[in-house]
Amino acid sequence: MAHNGDRVSLEALRGKVVVLYFYPKDGTPGCTTEAQEFRDSFPAFQAKNAVIVGVSRDDASSHQEFATDENLPFILLPDIDGALAQAYGVGSTFGFSQRMTFVIDREGKIAEIYRQVDPKTHAKEVLRLIDTL
Repeated sequence: MAHNGDRVSLEALRGKVVVLYFYPKDGTPGCTTEAQEFRDSFPAFQAKNAVIVGVSRDDASSHQEFATDENLPFILLPDIDGALAQAYGVGSTFGFSQRMTFVIDREGKIAEIYRQVDPKTHAKEVLRLIDTL
C-alpha cells in the first residue's frame, strides 16, 4: 500500500510505462535531489503516459512526510522488510536499499535497469528512454 493509502499493482498499471525507482532513505540529500528531479519532470512523464513509483525501506508515515515536504505528486511505497527490493534484486547496505531504477514497458516487461544513478540527471535520462519505447 502506498504512502497515500492507495493500493498499487503492476497489473493495474498495464498500458502505462512504470518507473520503479528504489532509493535509500527519505529526506537525505541524494534521495531528496532525485525525488525533486522526478517531481519537476512529472508533467513530462504524465504526457508520456508514465507512472513514477518510489520505493525505500521507510514506513508510510515517513513517506507521507517526505511527499508533503517535497510536494511529490507520485506514489511512494514502503518496503520495510525489503521484500520488494529483494524481488527485484536490489541490494542493500546497512539496511538501506541501493539506488536503482527499473523502467517497465506498457506490456509489463522490464525495458531497462539503471544500476548507476546520478540523482541530478536521472529523471531526464529516464524520459529520453521512454521516448524510445
